[in-house]
Formats: sequence, structure tokens, C-alpha cells
Amino acid sequence: MAKTVLVVDDDPTQRRLLQAAVERAGFACRVAPDGESGLEMARNPSDGVDVMLLDLIMPGLSGMDVLSKIQEVRPDLPVMVLTASGSIDTVVQAMRAGAIDFFVKPASPERVVVSIRNALQMTDLRGEVKRLKKTASGELSFDDMIASAPSMRQVVRLGQRAASSNIPILIQGESGVGKEVIARCIQGASERSGRPFVTVNCGAIPENLVESILFGHEKGAFTGAVSKSPGKFVEADGGTLFLDEVGELPLDIQVKLLRALQEGEVDAIGSRRPTKVDVRIISATNKDLAQLVEQGYFREDLYYRLNVFPVDMPPLRERKEDIPALTQHLIKRINASEGTKVTGVTPETATLLSAFDWPGNVRQLENMIFRAVVLCEGDELRPQDFPQLASLMDKLPELEPVQAEVPAREVAASMLSMPVEATDETSMPVRVTDSGGELRPLEEVERDLIQYAIDFYAGHMSEVARKLGIGRSTLYRKVREHDLRVKPEETEAEAS
Repeated sequence: MAKTVLVVDDDPTQRRLLQAAVERAGFACRVAPDGESGLEMARNPSDGVDVMLLDLIMPGLSGMDVLSKIQEVRPDLPVMVLTASGSIDTVVQAMRAGAIDFFVKPASPERVVVSIRNALQMTDLRGEVKRLKKTASGELSFDDMIASAPSMRQVVRLGQRAASSNIPILIQGESGVGKEVIARCIQGASERSGRPFVTVNCGAIPENLVESILFGHEKGAFTGAVSKSPGKFVEADGGTLFLDEVGELPLDIQVKLLRALQEGEVDAIGSRRPTKVDVRIISATNKDLAQLVEQGYFREDLYYRLNVFPVDMPPLRERKEDIPALTQHLIKRINASEGTKVTGVTPETATLLSAFDWPGNVRQLENMIFRAVVLCEGDELRPQDFPQLASLMDKLPELEPVQAEVPAREVAASMLSMPVEATDETSMPVRVTDSGGELRPLEEVERDLIQYAIDFYAGHMSEVARKLGIGRSTLYRKVREHDLRVKPEETEAEAS
């Protein structure tokens, strides 16, 4: 999907010129004739504005006023200002207010396009740095996950419930589905947020080193032990220990792991006394542990100790609604790391990616996009950039195009326009008619729809606003107007 540039200018000629330059460069373009409408478009998530070109001198709400207000609602939005007055004072004032670039009219189209590309690249870099900081500090949250597919909502709900306690969690799913991501989000949403998150790939450790790596050893405990090692349990003290591919652990290590879980202490090799640890255990596996128990490869008592709170991660083929968002996210990450400037994918490519079954799941999607981005010669990824999907290309005309999500307000409007006799209200979460068969007032339907959305998305107001197609400030205003039920702590967390 092409990035969207918003042009805000009261001069229709300037709007047309800038729109033509932006669209020629391959970007989508939206225009606004004044500051008020431009501000509303920029703050509305459903409009998807990525960059703003803003005229400073406009009647009504001036460009400088828009610039100051946009910093309150979307501080991450890159804004470039245009004006006929290029005085030093004006430039300094605009930059201090948050503008990232400045053009004196008439602006060169090539210069404007270069600045837009640079702004998008800087946005990608900032996003990647922010993500890496959150990952490194153990503060990744469920809001950072791409999980809008119906099959992922249950995963998120279970993860949020599990985060509120120290219950052991077993995440099950195919290789490459993102089990570590959900584990990090559980850590970030728990009281252990910001504390150590230590990952151990149990299948990648040589069998003779598993005990030393997990539980540590003293200096001289065995040949080659030239210094003391604390072990992963001690490293994770106070935080979370993520045991990936836990089904690969040898049976003798499983006995020691069971003791560590039951007693909350570990025995380092060569140590005379155990070490107390406070660790939250999250395990993951792509195997059927119950079957391994039956076959004698996994201890039954350890299985029950780990499988207290199971979370099943669906494969990518069962959450294809997330593929467009995952694709765009991966392109941003690769742009940031490789210095490339791919803006998105063509509609045909989006259809092709959604039609594939992805046996390697998100990991396979990431690797394919990485290759395509590096080899891409244009601004968007085309079907030809994915030779691995050649078998599907001949069928491209027959494939169903990717359907964009319809904002909830449009859904509500379409429901109201349906003939009453054709509406099966028993299956609707929000009723549009009263007991007498008459249409209910729009205000009541709106109230019920917003309350249903708040309950459905577990109080995550950013998600509610995005799905309803309204701004967060509008959502909070309607919550107050209708006196809706929202948990205070959730509202405060979202507002901050």
C-alpha cells in the first residue's frame, strides 16, 4: 500500500500542483483546503496520513496553529511547511514548532518528493529504534503486536489475562509463528515489565552443556570451567525466563528443571548450596508435548508443571487478515536496517501474498520480503519480486483481491440502511430496532456499538478508535457523553 501524503493549502492551484507531483512519485495524496479539515484528517486513524505538507499562511486556523495542535495528537507525524515568506524568523519558528523541513513557494516538485522520501525513511528508523528499545528493555506490549485477525484476538486476551499473574505459560504453535513475540508482550504487560527477559533455545544447546547454561557452574567444577557462570535462571532473576523448544530438553535435565520450578532455587554444578531465584517461566514448543509424554520422551510431572496456562498460536494461514499489516511492518524494518526506500506493495502483490499458505509462517514471510526489498527496482514490491510464488502468478486474475477493513461507522450505516425484515437481529451484537420493530434512535445505536467495541477489544481504546474509524479524542468524548463503562486503569493507560 502506497504511503499517503496530506496537502493542506488554501490555494487550489498549489494543491493541484503538489498533488500531481506527489502522485507522480507513486504516493497516495489527500488534500485539505484549510487548517481545520487538514487537522481532522491528520488526527483520524482511518485516513492513514503518513506525511503532511502544510501551508503556513491560511485563513482561519493558520499553519502554525495546525503545527502546534498536531504535536499534541500525532507527534510522530512528519510535517513539512510551505510559505511565500522565507524569512529566517519564520523558518526558526516553524522548526521549533515541530516542522522537519521548510519550502519557499513555488517549491520544486523534485525537492518536495526527496524530502517526503527522507521523512518516511526517518519515520521508519525511529519506529525501528523504538521497537528495539522496547524489546531490549522488556517493555514490548500487546499494542505493539499485529494481531487484528479474529484468530489472534483470543491469543491476545489469554496473554493479557496471564500477564496479571505469575502463572507458568506454555505457548504452542508451529515454527515461525511468533511465539517469542507473544512471550515478550506478556512480560511487557506484567508487573515484571522492564526486568530481564532471558531466552534459551533448548534445541540449540549441546546436550553436555544444557545443565551448565541453565543452572550455572562454579569455577573448576569440570574441565574447561575456568570461571564461574551464574546460568540463565540467575540471569533472569526478577524477570522472565523463556524456554523455547522446551520439548528438546534431555530427560535428566527435565528432573532438575522440575525441582527448580517447584522449589524456586537452582543448584549450580559444583556449588555447595542452592541459589534462590524469582523467575517467571514461559515455555514454547512446536511439538505435541502430550504425545512426547506418552512416548516417554518428556516427563509427565514436568508437563503438568509447565502446561498450567496453555496459549495456542495460530499459523499464518489462519490469520491472513494480518498479512497486509505484517508486510508493511516488515518493509519498514528492512528499510530501516538496509537503507532501502520501498514504500509498500502493489494491490496484485498484496493479493498474491494473502493467497499463499506460508508453511514457514511469519519467518518465511519476513525472509521473502527481505529478498524482494533488496532486489526491488521501484518504489513498490511487484509480483515479479517474489519468484518463490511463481506457481500462483498464473492464477492471479482468479484470486480474490484483498478486502480492506470497513470502518465500524460504515458498518453501522449499512446496518441501518438494511430492510428490517431482512435483518437477523438475533445474530447481531447491536440491535437497530426496538421491540416494536421500529428503528431505534441513532444515538442509542451509537452508544451500544461503542460499548460493544470497548468490551470486544478489552478496553484498548487505541484499537477501538481505529476499528470505529474515529479519533481517540472523539472516542473519549463520546464515552463521556454516553457515560459508557470503561475500566479506569485502562483508560488512563491509553490516555497517557
